[in-house]
Parts: sequence; C-alpha cells; structure tokens
Amino acid sequence: MKVLLLAGTNEARLLAPKLLARGFDVTASLVGSTRAPRSLGCKTRFGGFGGDKGFMSWLDTSKTNIVIDATHPFAFKITERTQRLCMEKKIPYMFILRNEWVPKEVVNCTSVETYKEAISKIPSGSRIFLATGRQSLDEFSLLTDSYIFCRLIDKPTENFPFQNGEYVVGRPPFSVTDEVNLFKKLEVDILVLKNSGGESSKAKLRAANILKIPVIMLVRPDYSGINSVNNIYQCLEWVSEIDKNRK
Repeated sequence: MKVLLLAGTNEARLLAPKLLARGFDVTASLVGSTRAPRSLGCKTRFGGFGGDKGFMSWLDTSKTNIVIDATHPFAFKITERTQRLCMEKKIPYMFILRNEWVPKEVVNCTSVETYKEAISKIPSGSRIFLATGRQSLDEFSLLTDSYIFCRLIDKPTENFPFQNGEYVVGRPPFSVTDEVNLFKKLEVDILVLKNSGGESSKAKLRAANILKIPVIMLVRPDYSGINSVNNIYQCLEWVSEIDKNRK
C-alpha cells in the first residue's frame, strides 16, 4: 500500500519508520523551508505540488492509496485543502492533531485569537522571544519600542527586518535547561508562541514557567471538520484497518 506522508513535524519523523517496518511504501513530502532537514528514512519529495490540480495529478501518477497529514497544527490551509482533495479522489485521509497545551497550566498565560490582539497585550519596552515563526515577523513591525528575538533553524541569509531585533539560530529539540539558559542570556521578559501542543516543543513553555515569564499564546484554528487522531499510534491503527479492508 502506497502512503503519502505530509511531513515537517516530530510526529512524521516518528511515524515514517513504523510505517516502513509494516511494509508500506512511504513517500514523505516536505515543503523545503528548512535547509538540510533530518532524513525520514523513506523516499522524500521537496516543495509544493503546484496547487490543487498539481496535487491531484501527483496522487494519480503516484497511485497513492492513503494520505497521512502530519503537518504543523497551524498549517490549517494545507490540512483543509488536502482533506478536501482526498475526498474528491476518494482517497482515505487522516490528520495527526497532537493534543494542545492547556493555558491554565502556565503561571501567567494570556490566550489570543490574532497577532493584533497579541501585540495589544505587550507592554512598551518589552524584550520579546517570538516563537511563532519567521513568517509572522511582519505582524510585529509596529513594536518599535520593544526588542524582538526570532528563532530560526537555519542561519539567516538576510539581515533582521527591523533595527530593534535579531535572529536566534538553533535546531531543535531543546531541553528545558537549554531554554532557561537562553531566556536568561537574552533577558527575555515575554514569550509569544502558538498553541502547537505536544511534548517535543513544550520546553520553552516550561522554561517560561520556571522563570515566571509571561506567555502570550495564539489559539489554534478550528479543526472540528477534519478527520483526525491525536497521536501516531492511533494513526497506525487506522492505517492497519484500511490495509486490512483492502485485502
């Protein structure tokens, strides 16, 4: 059975070898935003599919039997589109949606719906650790009286877009100790992040808790209409059931 695995998360990295061990023909797809990503141990393609028609054509050409979506919990447009197109092609689809973090477990956490709302909660003169991704930087361009740190996996090829900020380069995973030491070194006094959920990226949240750094957390998109499971083991059960029904 041929499996297309939309990757880019720790779940995808853990799932790929388990699918291969069960004898499935796995092709992982990465958007290519990270240079030299760690190998998933299976066939891997990089870049987009070329829109709806390109994706559907790829599914036909590759003779894909099922699609597993292990993209980021905030990549809603990709997830919504993928399920919609799989439904059109009558190809089984499943999204691995890791459990979200519970804001009440954080000492000082404010949940917000938008970047604009997040900005309104940031006091003047703050030193902000922005863990919402490089793509969100423009949203914070008006914070001219604060200092912004934005973490990247790869060394940047261009200067930071504002005078009042800098990139911090680091490749995960990070331990809680790593994050505590980094926040101390940078003298961070506010952490802004997305409610990505899961354990692998929770270290920064725990570090903020230890240091009593206020947290501003963007809530997730609404995935109520998406076929989903919470972890790779539930996904493996689903795949096994699909495979059994095909035989």
